Amino acid sequence: MDATELKVRIYKEVDALDKTKLEEIYGYILNYLNSNKTLGEWEKMTEIQQRGIIEAVDEIASGKEIPHEQVISHFRKKYA
Repeated sequence: MDATELKVRIYKEVDALDKTKLEEIYGYILNYLNSNKTLGEWEKMTEIQQRGIIEAVDEIASGKEIPHEQVISHFRKKYA
């Protein structure tokens, strides 16, 4: 299947979707396209920045995150 045939096939599938599914697939496409753009940003970061992000993700995955509301409350009390 060449590129033109693939585009026609994709168009037919997308054209048959209802509004809800169409919005959902649009979100998937945007996420996919944006993820490819952000990879370049990751590569531009220093090793220390990358390590900090990885550590933050690991903390969230292990349940060590602090809820946003709690952080805001703490700083409002401290600097109000």
